Amino acid sequence: MISERQKELIDAAGRILTKSGIGGLTTKKLALEMGFSEAAIYRHFSSKEAIILTLLEFLRENMVSRLSSLDPNLAVEDRFKAIFSSQFAFFSQHPHFVVAVFSDGLWEESDQINQAILALMQTKMGFLMPLIQEGQAHGIVRSDLSAEQLVHLVLGAFRLQMFKWRVSGFNFDLNTSGMELIQSILTLIKR
Repeated sequence: MISERQKELIDAAGRILTKSGIGGLTTKKLALEMGFSEAAIYRHFSSKEAIILTLLEFLRENMVSRLSSLDPNLAVEDRFKAIFSSQFAFFSQHPHFVVAVFSDGLWEESDQINQAILALMQTKMGFLMPLIQEGQAHGIVRSDLSAEQLVHLVLGAFRLQMFKWRVSGFNFDLNTSGMELIQSILTLIKR
């Protein structure tokens, strides 16, 4: 569990990532953004890597909390929409986290960061895979492709949508555009 101060620090780190990319995130810039000394950063995090790891873990835990609370009694298609609606709403409210999650340069930072990003992806797949499989079992979702292939296609489209939103400077309504994409994906994967 992260402290309130750590949450403030990872929010600030996310804002720096948005403005300057992974190379621009330094403890010096973070201290400046927060308005206190660089030494104060080290009371909460041992390194830049620890900040990024905490940010990724916060995102994973937040996703688990949000997606676990979705109504399990909804129809497969409605649960599918609810998963992505929740994701789009979260990122619309916290656009600085988009850069952290969808930053290609982040992969090059460390093996620990790679593992944290992988855990984040596996968590998302852990919500989607059983849903796709349930849809296939009930004849709602096409079964000529494996559930894993469908999940990869869905997540690839989601990633592209998030990348497009980021490079546009967050200049379009992610909720509306994102849900239009999800409806198109459903049209493709439904039987």
